[in-house]
Amino acid sequence: MTSAMTVGVVGAGLMGSEIALTFALAGHPVVLADRSSEALAAALERLQGVYERGVQRGALPAAERDAAFGRLSTTTDLSGMAACGFVTEAVFEQQSVKAAVFRDLDAHCRPDCILATNTSTIPISVLAAEVSPARRPRFLGTHYFSPVTRMKLVEVIPAFETAREVVEATLALCHAIGKTPIEIKDVAGFAVNRLLHAFMIEAVRLVEEGVATPADIDTACRLGLGHPVGPFELMDATTSSLCLQVQEILQDAYGERFRPRPLLKQRVKAGYVGGRGKPGWRR
Repeated sequence: MTSAMTVGVVGAGLMGSEIALTFALAGHPVVLADRSSEALAAALERLQGVYERGVQRGALPAAERDAAFGRLSTTTDLSGMAACGFVTEAVFEQQSVKAAVFRDLDAHCRPDCILATNTSTIPISVLAAEVSPARRPRFLGTHYFSPVTRMKLVEVIPAFETAREVVEATLALCHAIGKTPIEIKDVAGFAVNRLLHAFMIEAVRLVEEGVATPADIDTACRLGLGHPVGPFELMDATTSSLCLQVQEILQDAYGERFRPRPLLKQRVKAGYVGGRGKPGWRR
């Protein structure tokens, strides 16, 4: 893999768009795909804001802005991935949605292309079953963390049939774009989400029991544990609806220890999910 390799990203949401920007900043031509031109235009506008905030923090060079965005192209047709050597799927966290994307990519991508999924919970081998047997050795998971342009970690997860050289090439690629990859066994939730959601479930339980407020728990985690943000700030950023969805998947895989708390379910049903323009735990 070279810096000139074209990279594809499917899904122009918060995760996918920042994955695309990360590769573009590292010198790769990037094709970003989504279902509509409106979604792609919104993603590019959002990335301009991400870049500007990065410049203000001193984390991104202002002089590289035009070059980075010049490497980004967009498409609403997955046939546009035909030239890519590495394609990352970052669509909605639902198995049927991801499966449809991979069947489409299987039909359009060149035989030597590596296919990666950014799923946070679904076992990689389950998604690998959606592509042809010949492509499965070149299929694996690359789980990034939000915000991708700032968070260094990537969980690299081989599927049952992933070739060792594909794992090594992906680890090297992650290092080359400025990330720190760790190799994780293919289990539901991988490593970080299993730790994180056990933590979040207990945080919500503390609020249910009246032990502390969400604001005070966030303060305790930042000042007492050294976390950059507290669990309720994080749920507001990633949305409580996504957290609930992940916990339901983990409960299905591991049982009662990951049962979502009643208060989280109630808030999601009432629309208190956080994210853009919705009330959350802290706002």
